[in-house]
Amino acid sequence: MQRVKTDRLKYKLIFFSTLALLLIIGAFFSEYLCPYDPYEQNLAIAKAAPSAEHLLGTDRFGRDMLSRIIAGSYTSIFSTLLLVGFITVFGSLIGIICAWSGKWIDTIMMRLADMFLAFPGLVFALAVAAVLGGGVHNAILALAAISWPKYARLARSQALAQQSSTYMQAAKMAGNSTFQLIRRHVLPNISGPILVTAMLDIGTMMMELAGLSFLGLGAKPPIPEWGSMMSDTRNLLAAQPWVTLSPGIAIFVSVMIFNLLGDTVRDWLDPKNRR
Repeated sequence: MQRVKTDRLKYKLIFFSTLALLLIIGAFFSEYLCPYDPYEQNLAIAKAAPSAEHLLGTDRFGRDMLSRIIAGSYTSIFSTLLLVGFITVFGSLIGIICAWSGKWIDTIMMRLADMFLAFPGLVFALAVAAVLGGGVHNAILALAAISWPKYARLARSQALAQQSSTYMQAAKMAGNSTFQLIRRHVLPNISGPILVTAMLDIGTMMMELAGLSFLGLGAKPPIPEWGSMMSDTRNLLAAQPWVTLSPGIAIFVSVMIFNLLGDTVRDWLDPKNRR
């Protein structure tokens, strides 16, 4: 029975990993996958309904919606991956430093993390993005500023648990330096929970980036980005719903794939499911 459960997890992991990889590859080569120029305007076919020629219709400027959604995947997906990668590495590094240094560095950094965690995340990100002036890069910086404490606390707690273990004491007596202890023993043992948290954060960060863009604090038109595309066409929802719903569905599908992949990775790394 356990064998069957493990096989199911393996197949789920392969399936969702394949979907996520196809999504990333498609976003990377989005420039070559667009059937039309995503920036080309043709007012003669503005707000055209979905048809064989334009599968998802056109927007108010006559731009092909399918092409803009495909082109927008590059900004939406890679901005999210860049953000998650940055907060994972930076937050984990801060957490390990705090666990190893202790005393005043640990106190200062953890109180700083508490200060960031005390604010409602998206509200604080809105304030930071507004101060920075909007734009994709500033939206990433704003979300990074509020998201790293979670990884710092997780890495710190995991590193402290490893630091007090018996095998770590033996490694210290064997003459390993601090760098060797962290590289050989700490990182391999704390990477699992951090990886799972990062995978589950991809969908959340994608929605928050889209939210900032929707509010005008992220990507700026005419750059195709799913959140800004929904914002730019929200007043057409009643008359031409395909213009607004198309990027929304793209966000939904992408977030669902990454969330399901994160859940599967979490189950796969759980020793109880792999006995």
